[in-house]
Amino acid sequence: MYKRSSFETSQIISNYYSVLEKITAVSERIGRDPHTINLVVVTKTYDQESILPLLDIGHKNFGENRVQEAGDKWSRLFTSYPDTKLHLIGHLQTNKTKIALQIFDSIHTVDSVKLINEVQKHISHEKTKTKEFLLEINLGNEPQKDGIIVNDLKEIMLKFKNGVFFNCDGYMCIPPYNEEPALYFALLKKIALDYNINKLSMGMSADYTKAIEFGATHVRVGSEIFGKRV
Repeated sequence: MYKRSSFETSQIISNYYSVLEKITAVSERIGRDPHTINLVVVTKTYDQESILPLLDIGHKNFGENRVQEAGDKWSRLFTSYPDTKLHLIGHLQTNKTKIALQIFDSIHTVDSVKLINEVQKHISHEKTKTKEFLLEINLGNEPQKDGIIVNDLKEIMLKFKNGVFFNCDGYMCIPPYNEEPALYFALLKKIALDYNINKLSMGMSADYTKAIEFGATHVRVGSEIFGKRV
């Protein structure tokens, strides 16, 4: 079910530190504190043996795309590494919301009013692990993608402001494929300023340094550390 990284342990660790160095370099160049940027190492499809080297050197923030995979893979790892923070960065089906709220510390992909209502239902009546919620914004208004379109955001944010829903902690975006990502990073930053939102999950292996320039607080990096998925 899971894949082993094609890289040796030493290469995975070297790649990881290279990413940290890039984060530090771009942060210092633009006058940001690199410690304010969370590197979410994306471990989707990779097995425990590929992840262990990073856990052993103290990395704590990891991202998964699927609820079931995360539950299966991390249940034992949490026992040995209890300080690990797990981020859901893939689409969350409403029928898996209850389980997700027990596994993930942060959900970056709250992408519809239907899902917002489902999350609200559970956190109102149950003790949950998830403490951080980010709305996924479909900036390109792409019909094939999940996410809240910009034209619907004002009404939704008003409900958050008025206490109808749980706290909205941030926004997440994935720019349209083959378009200049900086345009969308700039747009998400502007929208966040309009609504007094401080956390921005944007930027992946190909463009995370550019995302940092536009205010990213969470960058999602996998292939630059583990190699391309095949």
